[in-house]
Amino acid sequence: MLPRILVTGGSGFIGRHVVAAVREARGDTPPPVRLVLRDPASLPPGGGPYDGTPPADVVRADLTDPTSLRGVCAGVDIVLHCASHIGDDERLTEAVNDHGTRALVEEATRAGVARFVYVSTAAVYGRGPFTGALPGELPLAPASPTSRARAAAERHVLDAGGVVLRPHLVLGAGDRWVVPGLVTLMGRLSAGLKDRTARHSVVDVRALGRAVVAAGLSERDLAGVHHVNHPDPVGSSELLDTVADRLGLRLPGAPLDIEEARTRLAGQPRALHHLGMLAVDHWFADGGFWAGAGVDPGAGFARELAEHAAWYRQFLDTPAR
Repeated sequence: MLPRILVTGGSGFIGRHVVAAVREARGDTPPPVRLVLRDPASLPPGGGPYDGTPPADVVRADLTDPTSLRGVCAGVDIVLHCASHIGDDERLTEAVNDHGTRALVEEATRAGVARFVYVSTAAVYGRGPFTGALPGELPLAPASPTSRARAAAERHVLDAGGVVLRPHLVLGAGDRWVVPGLVTLMGRLSAGLKDRTARHSVVDVRALGRAVVAAGLSERDLAGVHHVNHPDPVGSSELLDTVADRLGLRLPGAPLDIEEARTRLAGQPRALHHLGMLAVDHWFADGGFWAGAGVDPGAGFARELAEHAAWYRQFLDTPAR
């Protein structure tokens, strides 16, 4: 009998790819999927994320309203929790990520769900440098309301014996943060960065979707924390140069060193924050997760960005070259 899977955040960036990965996992007989959505109208036409196939079941519920979650896990074997709130509204972030996750975990426990997988973030570690860090080696030091609330969510999941996945930089169709942020930074600098070898963990959202599904379906006991990034980190200069090349960006200035870049960004705190992240290692080793889960981590940053370039150009309105 096929396992019954519940996915939260199925209309979001990561969740859509998780739903697609569920459908690919078993070929002609994919497991039945139940989507829990705050707004079912957020699904694209046809209901499916990219293939037009309607999901088996859509349930309306809101993580900020625990009473709306009652019964959503009935008859479910696996929960893949991809929903989160990222933003400046601290109360909403806490309500969704912390309290909402706790309520969902309690509901899953009540329903006898066999496995609960939560998609978190490496941002729960705070600011680097982190060099080749394995799960369990770093203390949690979340520096923003969003990462603090997601660290709290992790605790609810782990206390219930669940699985926590921590990607770092996630790229691909639907990304409105990572590559767009790099494009904005280069636009403000009018240049790339010179000889920056600080390394960063990156994962293609399609590979992350496969990882989430594998963590749910695996016959192995995967309870605990796992890093889910491509095994090969990417240097800061390579990140920026590849984005500029694949998206055809025109950068009239010569590459800058970090101090020159900081001077040029004076008075722009958000841009300085992004620059500071690029200046030091944020490299999180996977500890054998991909091999253990039997999942392909993807082709690597340069090739994957090329595959997503058309989507990014459309989203960012940048010309093809």
